[in-house]
Amino acid sequence: MEEEKYGISIEEAHERAKQLIPEDFFWNNMDELAPFGSDEGDMALAEFRDWRKANSQQPTLLCLQWVIKNVGEMNPGKYNKELLSREKIKAQMTDQKFDDYQYVYNLDTSIIATGFAQLVDEGIIEAASKEVIQIAIDRQIIRAELTNGWEYKDVYIERMRVLSRALAEA
Repeated sequence: MEEEKYGISIEEAHERAKQLIPEDFFWNNMDELAPFGSDEGDMALAEFRDWRKANSQQPTLLCLQWVIKNVGEMNPGKYNKELLSREKIKAQMTDQKFDDYQYVYNLDTSIIATGFAQLVDEGIIEAASKEVIQIAIDRQIIRAELTNGWEYKDVYIERMRVLSRALAEA
């Protein structure tokens, strides 16, 4: 019986993933600013792998829709470019009644990690998934730009741009 993969490992990753994202941060499971370094990203990777075992022939977009429903508690059709409004994101960040950590950070991080989990394990990101993943990346860039006093803002934004480049090339 084959041993189950756990966590991110450049040694066990698909060659295409290594070619597209050679940057060390991507492969660091201890770096909170990396796709799989946070608890949310690590969990999304594990859940994608479990989902893929049960749904080997299904498009990954279905898994992303499941993430949106369960982590974001929203209709997947509402996860669209309208979410990229700087005014809307700023309002969410300042609204005491809106949990932007859950419904923006956790959701986007889970989407990004799920999408890139496919690249790590299978060497591709299906075309149908790319728009959803790009929205998550773009929203994280905007959220970081609007965050005052965060010492890692520039590093995080640059990493999101690396992911955006890799997504376009995948």
